[in-house]
Amino acid sequence: MTKPDAHDLARLARLAREGGLDLSQVSLRVKADLLLTASQPQRDDLAAFSEMATALIPTVDETTALALARKLSGWRHAPAPVLLALRARGGAVFVAMLRHGFPLGSAEIERLAETGDDETLAALAARRDLTGVAVLMLVERDREALDLALIANAEAPLPRTAAALLTARARSRPAYRPGLLARSDLANLDLAPLFLQAGPERRLAILDSLAAHEALHPGERFTPVAAATFAEWLALASEDHELAFAAIARSFGGGPAFADAMRRDASRELAALALVASGATVEEATRFLIRLGDEAAHSVERIFALVSLMRATRPAVARRLVQQIAGLVPALPPRRGQHQPAMDPSGTPARTGALRPESQPAMSEVLGRIGPQRERG
Repeated sequence: MTKPDAHDLARLARLAREGGLDLSQVSLRVKADLLLTASQPQRDDLAAFSEMATALIPTVDETTALALARKLSGWRHAPAPVLLALRARGGAVFVAMLRHGFPLGSAEIERLAETGDDETLAALAARRDLTGVAVLMLVERDREALDLALIANAEAPLPRTAAALLTARARSRPAYRPGLLARSDLANLDLAPLFLQAGPERRLAILDSLAAHEALHPGERFTPVAAATFAEWLALASEDHELAFAAIARSFGGGPAFADAMRRDASRELAALALVASGATVEEATRFLIRLGDEAAHSVERIFALVSLMRATRPAVARRLVQQIAGLVPALPPRRGQHQPAMDPSGTPARTGALRPESQPAMSEVLGRIGPQRERG
């Protein structure tokens, strides 16, 4: 705020002479403004202001208290007694202090995240000094306004557990998607559920991350869709879209929600990925998409884009991607053999023990598997 000039002070003096003005409140705000304009306030001035403010803050009106809270809470020279006096007002004044940088310790931030009212929680969600624990507490309340504030607050941490919850909610809450995709601190692998809404660069990064994960942690082997089953899908594509998408969803262990997601996706990208993930060739999948006879099927540009997407995505990666987009949990691979202690060194046929160094894959082999092999056979 600019420093009051002579005209302003003369106007205040006139109002005081004519009555109807509580100069104590005005003086307090003017004194605060004068101090704020100084790059390095004098110690005596700060002490005098602190004495004046602590005496008046309990009795000033709400407007004045709010103005002081907004101005002083984040000011590094603000006298501690003044801030404590403002905090003692509670209510909207304390909320304003939270929004404008009032210093808080980690323990108090977490206590407020656990016990605060709606206004307090909303103010907390915008603070840059949130702890990971506090963020998770706020996310677990499952309130859209809080979630959106946290997503927009790029200066606060977003722990992986909290990010996973928000990304899962983004499947059914479109407002979450732009903010999550804009955050540079989230791993591309964690953003796979939002692949369809991502831009070209983020999509490539997500595909690369999924390919690397698949190379290091191969998923459960699956059998490509049988020719007879695919023929049924083709017939349904021409006759009944809903039944066709329901059949594809069932092949993934999905239900009506997944089928409806494919039906509502006008780009047909989700259906294209699901077909590739089922083991259909690009040519077979393209025939299915054209058989749908919808707007995408009648657009040469769209069909070419879908073909490009399918060629860029290997079946195993497409399967992981579809599971992430649809919120399907991949089945755990069956356990093989008998339990044996991890440190058993025997190495006998019955108890294989720890891998010997020569049996472990070479680093060059691992890196070769991670490489972005996008071409489909």
